[in-house]
Amino acid sequence: MTKFMQSDTAQFDELLTRGVEQIIVRESVAKKLTSGKSLRIKLGIDPTASSLHLGHAVILRKMRQFQDLGHTIIFLVGDFTARIGDPSQKEKARVPLGDKEIAANMKSYRDQAGKILDLKKTEFRYNSEWWKEMDFAELFDILSLFSVQRMLERDMFQVRMKKDRPIWIHELLYPVMQGYDSVALQADIELGGTDQTFNLLAGRIIQPRYGQEPQDIMTFELLEGLDGKNKMSMSIGNTINLTDSPDEMFGKTMSVPDSLIVKYFRLCTDMPEAEIRQIESEMKKGANPKTVKERLAREIATIYHGAEKAEKAEKAFQKIFSHKGTPDTVEEVVSEPLNATAAVSKLFGVSKTEGRRLIIQKSVHVGGALLTDPNAQAKEGVYRKGRHFKKLKIKK
Repeated sequence: MTKFMQSDTAQFDELLTRGVEQIIVRESVAKKLTSGKSLRIKLGIDPTASSLHLGHAVILRKMRQFQDLGHTIIFLVGDFTARIGDPSQKEKARVPLGDKEIAANMKSYRDQAGKILDLKKTEFRYNSEWWKEMDFAELFDILSLFSVQRMLERDMFQVRMKKDRPIWIHELLYPVMQGYDSVALQADIELGGTDQTFNLLAGRIIQPRYGQEPQDIMTFELLEGLDGKNKMSMSIGNTINLTDSPDEMFGKTMSVPDSLIVKYFRLCTDMPEAEIRQIESEMKKGANPKTVKERLAREIATIYHGAEKAEKAEKAFQKIFSHKGTPDTVEEVVSEPLNATAAVSKLFGVSKTEGRRLIIQKSVHVGGALLTDPNAQAKEGVYRKGRHFKKLKIKK
């Protein structure tokens, strides 16, 4: 168990500031970290998708720092709360997930988390362990700690009421359930994104009812996705996933908006703050964002795939996009004669409406030439959409 001493000021500041938006209560966290006690530190993730992404990794990487200091890390899979779906920041209710979908989504969570955490020292739990056994008498007692007014104060519920959209009773239970998870796990500190603050505070309300000290809270900056606007989210499709291949991870990172380069260095890599500030200064003076982004992509790919694979991914990217080449192997799709819109739809797994839009927006190339007419007869050859390549062969 590592106990922070006076000489550990830099490490202490790094732990409590990098990527951290807010700490509730900072003085309590500082006291706990200097006490020598092994803390129970919790992160809950609902299995709403099958892949974890760099947005999740921001907090997982912080948890690894705590883990390396000797604290107990709890990776909680919300297999029961996923049945409701977190209403935070949602202007309409989530579609409830069924048992099969939940099971499929969380199947590889342990392996994915293992890209960052030391699995041998990680406590994996599922909140169905206690929620399947919860009786109504105890649930009523917990619910008595919260008022409807308090729940409806939340921004997204205010928006829904103004737009005359329904707020379902089961959605009001979500923060209560997340709060009780902290009781079941006896959490000392819970981590989450800034959009989770209300849910995290619920644990502080419920724990004293069970004779526990209220957990402290650390919230983290939200990482915007590849669209540069919305937080990284599988439902939006703007993610860099922990399951992505080295080539995909490198290529996706190269499409990160220039305005987010510094933030990605800070939240997604181990680069020292001094170097990040130097990069920020150089970019303000006119440094080429593409060159800086290549370094970012290499750093991220190295973390999850190793230096050798990251280097190969960089060379492959440069061959395709800097030297206008094609991958060494391209999947071939055989088809009956069809028009360009149908070809793009078939090759890249999008709707015909989306295929037509891609052509009109000049997002598809064939054999190195831009595809411009959505109604033209599709030609054989290698089609490229962004970082994706497919070869079309027409049946004779």
